[in-house]
Amino acid sequence: MVDFAGKVKRRLGWLWNRTRQRVQLAPLYSPDANDLDPRSHLREAIEWLRRAQDAGTDRGVSYGVLFGQDFDVSYPETTGYICRTFVELADEDDLLERAVAMADWEIAIQMPEGAVMGGKLNTQPTPAVFNTGMVLLGWSALIQRTGEGRFKEAARRAADWLISMQEPDGRWIRGNSMFAAQEGTLYNVKAAWGLCEAGVTLGEESYVQAALRNAEYCLSRQSPNGWLPDCCLSDPSAPLLHTLAYTMQGLIGIGKVTSRDHLITGARLLADAQLRIMRADGFIPGRQYSDLSPAANWCCLTGSAQTSTVWSELYLLTRDEKYRAAVHTVNRYLMARHDIRNQDHRLRGGVAGSWPVWGEYGRLQILNWSTKYLVDALALEARISK
Repeated sequence: MVDFAGKVKRRLGWLWNRTRQRVQLAPLYSPDANDLDPRSHLREAIEWLRRAQDAGTDRGVSYGVLFGQDFDVSYPETTGYICRTFVELADEDDLLERAVAMADWEIAIQMPEGAVMGGKLNTQPTPAVFNTGMVLLGWSALIQRTGEGRFKEAARRAADWLISMQEPDGRWIRGNSMFAAQEGTLYNVKAAWGLCEAGVTLGEESYVQAALRNAEYCLSRQSPNGWLPDCCLSDPSAPLLHTLAYTMQGLIGIGKVTSRDHLITGARLLADAQLRIMRADGFIPGRQYSDLSPAANWCCLTGSAQTSTVWSELYLLTRDEKYRAAVHTVNRYLMARHDIRNQDHRLRGGVAGSWPVWGEYGRLQILNWSTKYLVDALALEARISK
């Protein structure tokens, strides 16, 4: 009885603290829902990423900002794919220089076996398959752009480690991040995309074949309605849109590089399902059950921005107008929840993990990868609107 009373007391204390946080911190981030100029939102998101890189003592990009606090330490995983975005947008000012600095920082902290560490920058690193694939996306983009040998060497070491960890059926059981659910890593197919890009860039067919094995394994697990099991950082029975979108991105990326249309078809199956469940205002549930019914009443802004990029890619591949219309709808939803007038430079232009901002994913935080994906979403919409 005493133990039960203690549990109740602790639970009430937890709820009280969450409510107090929400009341105190949520008002600090206040977007103007009528400010929907894509160029302004794109510019401010890029500026936030610049500030996030400049905030620390290294050239990685800060993990993000908890409302009311300062920039966190750098995050190796997402710095890797922010690097790729900056390479793709490198005609703008200093972005290529910044991308090179990110990639050099990633080399400086690369683990002896070739892996990229899991979690935030720390002094006791552990390897992570997914994070290694994300940094490969950045290194591969820079190899294609600059041809620099140091990026080739780092990418080769990372790719060799990924292959050494891979199971014969293509999946990764060993080497997964200790910060994520070990049984829910089907989204590693996006890491396989990084491996595939490295294979093409370095002329290593074995890397491409390893990536294809993982993509085929991923497709073998897909449900007829497009949903994917074991595909979440925390709850594989009700995956985040964020990790479902990682999987769509990975399948499309590998499919494009290798001309495997059936991989794109698999991604399209889930992308079409997301299109059907999106509300007229652009809301997509942040978690989804196996029948694609909502498992959350909040939006994962990160996942919605990723899904926007998937629809843009599908429009470029198919010219089906439904994808361009969906991009327009979801991007307006995202911009209406993007604070670009905030007086606090730590918040202005950054994207929260969820909407409302007290939703489960990235609660009351600006996340660097949420912001990166909004940049990608708006840049791609500009491309498909020409």
